Amino acid sequence: VQLVESGGGLVQPGGSLRLSCAVSGRDFDTYDMAWFRQAPVKEREFVGRISWDANKIGYGDSVKGRFTISRDNAQNTVYLQMNDLKPEDTAVYYCAATRRAWNQAEWGYQEWGQGTQVTVSA
Repeated sequence: VQLVESGGGLVQPGGSLRLSCAVSGRDFDTYDMAWFRQAPVKEREFVGRISWDANKIGYGDSVKGRFTISRDNAQNTVYLQMNDLKPEDTAVYYCAATRRAWNQAEWGYQEWGQGTQVTVSA
């Protein structure tokens, strides 16, 4: 599969953005999908994950209550709705796919997109 993120950009603190990850290839609906992010000079951080059937969703502590993951299996797309954005949310956001057991570690994901930059600044 190939993953392509879009929707990043510059937004003011308190604003919102919605990221999309379009997935090409077969069997999208057999993959759990996740979002990670990486800020300069920091390690890649787990943002959230959604199961293949959307019945299980989990978030990293720093985004709980502000970010929402969803997916549309008919469109082979996963979304990340980001509200109440803060300067510390500034990072490159990556989409990832896996068929492995639920976890928040990078090594648990086999497929990655190239990332999309999100900058939160006044």
